[in-house]
Amino acid sequence: MAIAKAERLMNLALCLLGTRRPLSKRELRDSIEAYVETFRSGNGTAASDDSFNRMFERDKDDLRELGLVIETVESLDGEIGYLARRDSNRLPAITLDAEEAAALGLAAKVWQQARLAGAASGALQKLRAAGLPEDVDPYEAHGALEPRIPVHEAAFEPLMLACRDRRPVMFDYRKATAAHPEPRHVEPWALECWRGHWYLAGFDRDRGAERVFRLSRITGRVRSRGTSFTVPVPDVVTVRETVASWAGETADRSALIRLRTGSGYPLRAKATSVRELGDGWDELEIPYGHGLDAWLVEFGPDVVVLDPAELRADVVDRLRAVAKG
Repeated sequence: MAIAKAERLMNLALCLLGTRRPLSKRELRDSIEAYVETFRSGNGTAASDDSFNRMFERDKDDLRELGLVIETVESLDGEIGYLARRDSNRLPAITLDAEEAAALGLAAKVWQQARLAGAASGALQKLRAAGLPEDVDPYEAHGALEPRIPVHEAAFEPLMLACRDRRPVMFDYRKATAAHPEPRHVEPWALECWRGHWYLAGFDRDRGAERVFRLSRITGRVRSRGTSFTVPVPDVVTVRETVASWAGETADRSALIRLRTGSGYPLRAKATSVRELGDGWDELEIPYGHGLDAWLVEFGPDVVVLDPAELRADVVDRLRAVAKG
């Protein structure tokens, strides 16, 4: 059984690497002997088609896990095809010194969830096979502190795979100022972590513009769509700048708030000026950028926005949405 599967995967990989145009599932099913032999008795029945589709998806995922870059292409008539371009699957010679190998080992230990931990381990195995020095242990401890990136949102993994495979997605999203979630149709670009929260940057088809979504506000299941992207994906730097801006990391104005004495130390750390008002309150001037309203809400009754008026209105709207449940 294991030999048959290995042979089937090898034939599928060779077929995808050898073609100059995308091949449909039907063409692959008729071209690879293992598929022909396995589903010959089905004679094209619905049950046979379903079994083949499941086997093909598993085989495709296994090849991608092994490192083969498989592209999904939609033709003008809507038919989905697959191919593995040789230039996308050709790597230059890899040379790593001890410090570079140690950095990769440390990066592999960052992830806490099992799926990414396995992927990182597999990547290091491939690097070792490609020339990683045998006397270097990537998993050797390098200090008392180890980095960790927690991922608790169920939407992270399907969105990560959708970003990798360039697949549009659908999900229900609850804005901080809304009481109920709304459906969103998004072309996902990248995931970024800021202030301990994960954000998705992508193109919102319904609004016709780029948007950033906080994963903790995604409700229900993330569904994939069988269509291709409609807008080009910006480079990594642009996406990161967008995420940083929407997460409140950039500020182009100042806001004036009243803060209860002895509270809100993160706000005090960012304040450009602090003035005692008496009666248990202080007045702070803090940088004002996108996302500040969501941050201020976290401090509840200890914060009162004085200026500008639009920030005060945004905070009030968020508090009302929380009150509505």
